[in-house]
Amino acid sequence: MERNDATMPLVALFTAAIMWILLLFLFNKETAHAPVAVDPAVAASIAKDYPTIGDQIYHQGNPATGAIACAGCHGANGEGGAGPKLAGNTKLTQDGGLYTHNIVLKGKGGMPAFEGKLDDTQLYAVANYVLHSWGNTIEEPLTPAKVAEGQTKVDPAVLKNRSRFVPEDLKLPEIWLTTFIIVLLTYGLIGLYSVWAEGQELHPGIHKVRSTPVATLGIVASAAMTVLFSVLFVRQMNVDYQGWAANEPVMPNVTGEGFYAAMIVLSLAATLALYKKFFMDGEALVEDATGEFPW
Repeated sequence: MERNDATMPLVALFTAAIMWILLLFLFNKETAHAPVAVDPAVAASIAKDYPTIGDQIYHQGNPATGAIACAGCHGANGEGGAGPKLAGNTKLTQDGGLYTHNIVLKGKGGMPAFEGKLDDTQLYAVANYVLHSWGNTIEEPLTPAKVAEGQTKVDPAVLKNRSRFVPEDLKLPEIWLTTFIIVLLTYGLIGLYSVWAEGQELHPGIHKVRSTPVATLGIVASAAMTVLFSVLFVRQMNVDYQGWAANEPVMPNVTGEGFYAAMIVLSLAATLALYKKFFMDGEALVEDATGEFPW
């Protein structure tokens, strides 16, 4: 009897792929650019005020709002220190200053964000001060209009956010879609595995299987991987335990432990699947529409 139960798992996987595209669309909406307001007054004052206001913010900060001085980390002359060197730094000017504006606004690494601590005039002033000092130069001062125009391009901060598998703020649609995708993938993969493991035809009685050299090599390799990752897992656990027993200020390598444990499960599953497919004689039953599972 020919099997006819591979169609629905394929439909489930196809639907899961569509749901995944929708999920990525929702994730990207959360990390899109915030619109930049182009204030003509700010734009007109930038070229005139940045040498003085920018110098003041860079060297003194803004005590009224808690904005710290940039010179404390980057040096009085942009020579660097706790923060990166700014003098002659082409990375700051290669895109007309958009990167510099984004870093000042949002922060990066150990550098705090100045959004909310500097008003627009101060923010553009200090950005332009950096972009026009210590060998740095751009053709025209950075303005809100240039930043708004640059939003049609994907900046490094947005790329970083979009590369995250899980956004910082999950809402109900994302949770529902993620759960639905997991259910569909599980259903589809189990269904396809059932077809692969049991064959395209079902015959009453005992189904005799015959192993092949490739299958033998595969089961030996997967069994060896199971042993290997088991040894690595025990070794990592022992290292972490010894560090804990010695009261060393070192965090356990949870990532390593989790990776080894996952590989043990996967390689063991591969070993069992190959054994069932190529080495285990089993009873093949005729399909019944009243079966327990829909596949």
